[in-house]
Amino acid sequence: MAAHGRSALRDLFDESPTPHIAHPPRTHHRDFYVATDGSFRESGGGLGAVIETRDGTRVARVATTDTPPDNNVAEYRALHLGLDVLAARAPRDAAVGVLIDHDALASNVNNAILATQHPDGKSPRPISVPAATRYHWRGIQARLCGFDEVRAARIDSDQNPAHPLANAPEQYRHVNRKPERCVLPETPEPTASTEFPPPSRADRNGTGGGRASD
Repeated sequence: MAAHGRSALRDLFDESPTPHIAHPPRTHHRDFYVATDGSFRESGGGLGAVIETRDGTRVARVATTDTPPDNNVAEYRALHLGLDVLAARAPRDAAVGVLIDHDALASNVNNAILATQHPDGKSPRPISVPAATRYHWRGIQARLCGFDEVRAARIDSDQNPAHPLANAPEQYRHVNRKPERCVLPETPEPTASTEFPPPSRADRNGTGGGRASD
């Protein structure tokens, strides 16, 4: 359960690994979080996405049927869809946390982000995407570059809130009828500094008789 005033996706993101990218606490403070999932079945699959702000406000949920050729393609299509929906509702300077239950895709997203920070645009590790997803991967890359900061976390499938949307899109199709809206997260209140001056400075204005040393 998420803490009051915090996003459930944020709590999940904070507790999950981010492949190939260090995960210090200061990087947890995303403006938006998007969880996506894709499903594949012979009878037809689905795509799901859930978007929340850092303060727990739900921005959007999407559940749609799809006919991907396999599960890998479904995951890429789902992320492309989720980022498209987010891009229509978030400012370009937003920091975004992506939650995915697909190892290779999470790794590719973070490697693509690291490549944008390299002087030569090179990824620290090879990026390999299924051939059938190459156009969706281009769209994903374009969306990743459209935000100020992006980081992907790898989550378990049974923790992914987009999982039921992707696996039963017909059951959840009502979520698509909600009106579109742009929601900005609340501005966090500044936290009091926990730093204290060294004794030599703290005692200068005290009532002690001795002169503090420099």
